[in-house]
Amino acid sequence: MPTAPMPALRAVARVAADPSSGVPARGTGGMFASIGRRFSQAEGGIVALVLAAMAVLPIVQAALRAAGGGGIPGVQPLVQHLTLWLAFLGAALATRRGDMLSLATGTMLPKGAWRTAAKVFAHAVAVLVSTLLARACIELVRSERDYGTGTLSVLGLGEIPVWAAQLVLPLSFTIIALRLLWQAGSLPGRLLAAAAMGAGIWLGQFPSWTEGAPAWPWLLLVVVAMAVGAPIFTVLGGAAIFLFLADGVPIAAVPAETYRLSVSPTLPAIPLFTLAGFLLAEGKASARLLALFRALVGWLPGGAAVMTAALCAFFTVFTGGSGVTILALGALLHAALLRDGYRERFATGLITASGSLGLLWAPAVPLILYGIVAQVPIKDLFIGGALPGLLLLALIAGWGIVEGRRSGAGRVPFSWPALRRALWQAKWEVMLPVVVVVGIFSGLTTLVESSALAAWGAFLIVTVVHREVPLARLAEVFTRCGSMIGGILIILGVAMGLTSYLVDAQVPMHLLGWVEAHVSSPLVFLLALNVLLLLVGCLMDIFSAIVVVVPLVAPLGLAFGIDPVHLGIIFVANLELGYLTPPVGLNLFLASYRFKRPLAEIYRAVLVPLMLLAVGVLLITYLPFLTTVFLR
Repeated sequence: MPTAPMPALRAVARVAADPSSGVPARGTGGMFASIGRRFSQAEGGIVALVLAAMAVLPIVQAALRAAGGGGIPGVQPLVQHLTLWLAFLGAALATRRGDMLSLATGTMLPKGAWRTAAKVFAHAVAVLVSTLLARACIELVRSERDYGTGTLSVLGLGEIPVWAAQLVLPLSFTIIALRLLWQAGSLPGRLLAAAAMGAGIWLGQFPSWTEGAPAWPWLLLVVVAMAVGAPIFTVLGGAAIFLFLADGVPIAAVPAETYRLSVSPTLPAIPLFTLAGFLLAEGKASARLLALFRALVGWLPGGAAVMTAALCAFFTVFTGGSGVTILALGALLHAALLRDGYRERFATGLITASGSLGLLWAPAVPLILYGIVAQVPIKDLFIGGALPGLLLLALIAGWGIVEGRRSGAGRVPFSWPALRRALWQAKWEVMLPVVVVVGIFSGLTTLVESSALAAWGAFLIVTVVHREVPLARLAEVFTRCGSMIGGILIILGVAMGLTSYLVDAQVPMHLLGWVEAHVSSPLVFLLALNVLLLLVGCLMDIFSAIVVVVPLVAPLGLAFGIDPVHLGIIFVANLELGYLTPPVGLNLFLASYRFKRPLAEIYRAVLVPLMLLAVGVLLITYLPFLTTVFLR
């Protein structure tokens, strides 16, 4: 039997795992490289197109409704399923680009054999879990095809079965598994990852092998893998898969919950608000807002520090992630602070701490997600977060003022003409959140329509009004945004599978019984909750923490008479603080990367703002009127 040349086989494997990888453009390998490049371009193009369609359809629907028409049939479920496609195609793209969220603890290992071994192990476990998730998704699609009757209307032009839309799930997990296999490094690493893929296929085919066996060895496996660098989705999805396998429950239960979350009616608001933040960061909106805040508060002692905190909060509101703010604005703000005479350690600590400010203000993405998971009115969370968000900003700004006085940092004399000029230049950016919030609270637009309006507003600001982002670059911006969104939404999706297991196992009820037996005071409960959420915020990103932990904590809050909105604000505020908590708070690693400083130096830089924000979180926790005063 004739065999293909080894270079051709290597080219096939490389293109399958990473279509963008370079293969010499000659002979058979060149042909596969050409196919790979086209696949890569098509993949990014599809992600960008899906995101663009999600931004367009809600606006068209709102316009038709305002004109007195009935709108386009089936737009809402179509946008929900586009979110599903964005989530998982974006996750596959994030794997290729290296954008999958993971703990940075793997980088703390010494370079050399230990780090290489950790990388191979992490990738092998990630391949195992991804393969099992792909098989679980195949079972879900089969079940929907054989027994489901749901259909989707495609802009009134026809209908497709729901199972056809679900095909993106097994396809994406398969691509993710192949890419993780290829990224395992050298040939021995790839062979180990290939063996892990074979084990995943075998376990998926013969799940009875693990039925009744203890799940803890598998759980330990995925936890260790995450600690040394495996993507976060692997520990959540792997834990769910192995727990269901041990109980003899079909593993299709995991993607079933993933699908349920992905097509939530309000979930499309998350990627659309994120897109708005990406577009604003891509243009020069930060420079215009910097000038505005400088004109407003630059005359104060520490005015530049106050300006930095306010600007970071503004951007974090839209992007929903403090990491994006630190990475996008860090260099600009760091240079501005040093130029005004602030100490470098202070500048680094201020930007690192300010990156998480804004997560309590409308329309912050974590508040939206909390409302979806906890089934709390999102508008009430927006109202409840207003004063607590101002409190945290005031604490950081006050620290900036004290530092400004002590260091004698430069100040800008107040000038009405300068303020008018800066306000005129930044008028569109200032109006954008106002229009969005008014639309939500007036009832003129739904949450998803408001998020689409924000994305369109940001698009017009940077492409038409200021012409800072050429249309030719938009596909790249949309692709990068889709990649980041996919890296987040895949975590949320598999986390829902783990949450489903915990609920089925009655973990919330057992936890409630234990707490009621051992804790009698609501104040003690809140203090214990602060400590728990601080630890959770260190170890998990805010999105997966909400999906996994909220179903456990919400019943406890009700049992102790904690207002559901107040509990939500406590939850998000604590997770904000976790971003700054050594040794593994996410913002600490991002700041270390952005400012090229050792982690130990970042730890020292954030010590003061960490203590200040801890005081703020305690005030938010024990003074509930800060949250509920405008809800009565």
